[in-house]
Amino acid sequence: QVQLVESGGGLVQAGGSLRLSCAASGSIANIGRMAWYRQAPGKQRVWVARAWKDGRTEYEDSVKGRFTIVRDNTENMVYLQMNPLEPEDTAIYRCNAYPWPGGPNYWGQGTQVTVSS
Repeated sequence: QVQLVESGGGLVQAGGSLRLSCAASGSIANIGRMAWYRQAPGKQRVWVARAWKDGRTEYEDSVKGRFTIVRDNTENMVYLQMNPLEPEDTAIYRCNAYPWPGGPNYWGQGTQVTVSS
């Protein structure tokens, strides 16, 4: 079982930046996929960025070129660098660990990101 704890959210003006952190309770080196999701008020949760065990990364179209996911297997951390932020990025951001296909999903409690215009 993996426990995930996010931090780094906050209130920022449009055009600003934030770095979210996700600390895992154990080794993430063998976890197939680490990801960040977000859920805006009144909307469904959607994936934002993914980092695979083989080093690949993927981004949802609206954040390409603005967000960067970094997976640090030595420190068991996953980061999401966000810059520049837009009001539409306002949401609760949650870290996700998906060890293997068909396996369980592990979630953090989330961190609030609010971007003012």
